[in-house]
This record gives sequence, C-alpha cells and structure tokens, in this order.
Amino acid sequence: MTRLPLQRTRFNQALEQLGALLLGSLRGNWRHRSTVLLALLLGFYAGSNVTAYVLLLIPGGRPMVVLLMVLLVELIVRLRGRLVKTAPGLGWLVVDNLRVGAVYAVVLEAFKLGT
Repeated sequence: MTRLPLQRTRFNQALEQLGALLLGSLRGNWRHRSTVLLALLLGFYAGSNVTAYVLLLIPGGRPMVVLLMVLLVELIVRLRGRLVKTAPGLGWLVVDNLRVGAVYAVVLEAFKLGT
C-alpha cells in the first residue's frame, strides 16, 4: 500500500519549513554531517574547559569570564546576521555549532552549581 502525497497546505508547508530549520544542518553527505557534529562536540568541550580551567586564570573571576563569553557569542551572532544573507555555508555552520556547544556547556555548568 502506497501513501498518497500530502497536499500543499499552509500547515504542511509550515511543517516542512520547521523540519528544514531543525534538521537543516544534518543534510548533505557524511563529511558535512560529521563536521557539523564534531563542531558541536568541540564547542561543548571548549565551553567546559572555559568554565573549569580558564576561570581561575582570568582576573575578576566568574563575572569577567561570563561577560567575555557573552560578548563573544553576541559578536558571532551579529557578524553572521550581517555577512550571511542566504543559506549559510559549512564554515558558518561550524562556527554556529561551536557557539551552541559552548553556550550549552556554560549553562549546564551553571545548573550544576546552582547559580
């Protein structure tokens, strides 16, 4: 038994756009997918190291590290918004996943510490 194709309704188009938005970075060949996934994991690793090791080295402690990280993330988001007008390339996807992984690690660390 074959499934009939779905009609082109606004709801179906919205679902397709949502799926492309959520899973858009996972399309392509295996090199593209593995590079994007590695960037996400390396961002998490770097964010974990920032909160654990670099925190002790920077004068001012936790507030300065958090301020620098927020400024860096904001700078990356603003640059991408100004420079990329169409679908982002692999380089921008890697930068975005590094950013998302690092932010996730810092937020996870904050929940673990209860702050």
